[in-house]
Amino acid sequence: MAKNIGVDFLGKYTKNFSFELRNFIIKNLHLGSFHFYCTKQAKVTCTATSLKSFQELILKVSPECIEYHVSKNHITKWLNSRSLFLLARKFKHLTVEHFDSIEDIREFIYMAISNYRLNSGRGVITKFEQNTFDSYSIFSRIGDGYIGGKARGLAFTDLLIKKHKLRNKYKGVTITIPRTAILCTDVFDEFMETNNLYEIGISNRSDEEILSKFVEARLPNRIFTSLYSFISYTNNPIAIRSSSRLEDSHYQPFAGVYSTYMIPNIVSDKHLTIKMLTEAIKSVYASVFYRDSKAYMTATSNVIDEEKMGVVLQDVCGTTYKNRFYPTFSGVARSINFYPIEPEKADDGIVNVALGLGKHIVDGCKSMRFSPRYPAKALQLSTPELTLRDTQKFFYALDLDPTKFVPSISEDVNIIQLRVNHAHDDNALRHIGSTYDFQNNMIKDSVMYDGKKLVTFANILRNNYFPLSKILMDFMEIGKQEMNNHIEVEFAVNFPPKGSSEDIIFSLLQIRPIIETDQDVSIDIDEIDVKESILYSESVLGNGIYNDICDIIYVKTGNFNSLNNHKIVEKIDNLNKEFIENDKNYVLIGPGRWGSSDPALGIPVKWSNISGVRIIVESGLENYRIDPSQGTHFFHNLTSFRVGYFTVNPFIKDGYYDVCFLDKMDCVYEDEFIRHVQFDKELVIEIDGKSSKGVVYKP
Repeated sequence: MAKNIGVDFLGKYTKNFSFELRNFIIKNLHLGSFHFYCTKQAKVTCTATSLKSFQELILKVSPECIEYHVSKNHITKWLNSRSLFLLARKFKHLTVEHFDSIEDIREFIYMAISNYRLNSGRGVITKFEQNTFDSYSIFSRIGDGYIGGKARGLAFTDLLIKKHKLRNKYKGVTITIPRTAILCTDVFDEFMETNNLYEIGISNRSDEEILSKFVEARLPNRIFTSLYSFISYTNNPIAIRSSSRLEDSHYQPFAGVYSTYMIPNIVSDKHLTIKMLTEAIKSVYASVFYRDSKAYMTATSNVIDEEKMGVVLQDVCGTTYKNRFYPTFSGVARSINFYPIEPEKADDGIVNVALGLGKHIVDGCKSMRFSPRYPAKALQLSTPELTLRDTQKFFYALDLDPTKFVPSISEDVNIIQLRVNHAHDDNALRHIGSTYDFQNNMIKDSVMYDGKKLVTFANILRNNYFPLSKILMDFMEIGKQEMNNHIEVEFAVNFPPKGSSEDIIFSLLQIRPIIETDQDVSIDIDEIDVKESILYSESVLGNGIYNDICDIIYVKTGNFNSLNNHKIVEKIDNLNKEFIENDKNYVLIGPGRWGSSDPALGIPVKWSNISGVRIIVESGLENYRIDPSQGTHFFHNLTSFRVGYFTVNPFIKDGYYDVCFLDKMDCVYEDEFIRHVQFDKELVIEIDGKSSKGVVYKP
């Protein structure tokens, strides 16, 4: 009777009833493993113990096997038994008749599981497990301690992508974070304690000595298996980035203080890759104790031996070109613009993008600057003369020669600087480049013409080939709301090779809060007589009244030559040490862009060289006008410490700077490049953040 009506039954008086009941439940409710049964062979040919192994086996089992299980709806039952209800729903009404062939069914099942696994890992930090980590693992942690601020921001970004369904929101674009593994802070603690490195780290040894001792030490054995697994699932180079307890917090972002390294991934020699990877990890650990880091710690009133370092391991976004690797372009976007140009507004935000690795931007080199709300109005593209002068002349790429990476206090040890023409040879400019026509003195928005190649992003900014502005505006609005703060975002974009049908990859690398001052002061600028001021600017970052400042250090303008910029760093550093020792602050004035790694653009100081500064001024000269440092790590640290930031270019009536007044004063110190003057009374310094106006009054 049971057979006729199509049901199973058990005899309740049988001696092995509980055993038969158990087998009935396992078989019919599909608990446990999935047994692939081939009707042609009349036997179970293979068994899947997890969703991962099921996906792998579905490509190998026979057509008869797939037809049998689909017709019996076994796949839906098995997925439901594992609480994979969302995925099971896709197969609930699946029948053989819905497809042209069994191979189409096979592909449908495989892709459905693939998409589910990709999306299910979004916004989740999973513990690194040897048996479960694979190409679908997007974010894992190695260890049990803290993951650090940078990793926390990256996890938050991954969550936003999932929550707001951004991954495939824009046609032809995949928005993602790089595949990431985090070495938690307990790995750092174990490394430091087992190798007795704290005493070395907090000593007064040179950065080189500290690095040498750290590289000689051994990482915990327990992480090596995980590191081998991580590198085996990618062919891309790997970025090794710091993620300390203090980094990217709402109050002290520590932007760019610790080291970041990139290494090639030698697929044919995993041992060599692991050697470079472990040396880079130890170099990041050592950077906690470098001189610059200690100066930053002192400035933020933190204790260095309380710092805990996590390390972020990431795929590098980009493409291999011969012996080098780089993305199509990198960028930094900020949700607030302190230097809006009509019709821009402060809340429209600002973006800097550049060909190649993002080092070009964070170092303060020339990049394309635009408002995402008005991308076609980029000032740098307004005339051929400006385009030729103010667009990118070189870019950075990773050298894929493994011999070029050696442990170094310089994170640029295997980063190469190349001319723009090299990118044209790589066919990497086709969507972001233009050509200067010498004969007609005009810029043509394509690299197909003869002439000088320029990085203009015109095809994106003017012709909207790629919805960069839309993506950034949407994400910055989401990030600002979710973080309840203005934000800064680092990203990289890589276009697929010519003729490829792959998506454009938009890779979000970092999100951090932009620190805002809580002081409130309103300045009636109409009542100010600029002749009574030493400095006046309408392009100022900061807010409030700055007290207890009696000193000004300024670069002499009379015989200024940018070729001497690198010589000025040591002079200022020596004076800065005196201010730190005496717990005093000062105003620093100089031509060009402070903190640029390119001496031609400004004086290449690091934060440790000027850590006592309270007001910094970037002043232009008639033949030396540089765009502000906005978007650089150096610039971000200034804002984090609430340093007042003035930009003045008096020769074009952009602000006022009475250098003659300072030249007439007696000085405390003077050499061929700089002067230090001191006032008997405190200077009166006011900045109105709402109007971006600021003034330093004469006593």
